[in-house]
Amino acid sequence: MADPGSARSAEEIESFLAAYPPSIVHQVAILRALVARAVPEAYDRLRPGWRLIAYVLPITRQGSYFAYISPEPKHVHLGFAWGTLMSDPEGVLEGAHLRLRRVRYLTFQPGARIPVKPVISLVREAARVCSLSSAERQFISLSLEAGA
Repeated sequence: MADPGSARSAEEIESFLAAYPPSIVHQVAILRALVARAVPEAYDRLRPGWRLIAYVLPITRQGSYFAYISPEPKHVHLGFAWGTLMSDPEGVLEGAHLRLRRVRYLTFQPGARIPVKPVISLVREAARVCSLSSAERQFISLSLEAGA
């Protein structure tokens, strides 16, 4: 799942992760495997300035960013670029309390069980929303505003 248009390699991602505790790296490895399983056509792209691993769909020339894994010293976030437009029937996505305009995320503590099926479903939903046209995303956004 390496970025086909970049010199960033698996070694660079591993080097980036070396700064974090082993329990965080373990959670990141599980999440990376789940993203790969959920959306095999996506590729990862290290964003060291943002301190995250971005996931991109090859649907535009430069790729379309739809998800990320952001390790922190005490937990790991799995985030979604178009999270506010995603279906979240269980209400598990976080970020509304921070008044984030688009992004929503999940937070996993070290050693916490990562629920495989719900995570895979959310990653697939994130890819689906990212794949929509801008007009379709605008329609969803306006529909959500009207219903609020």
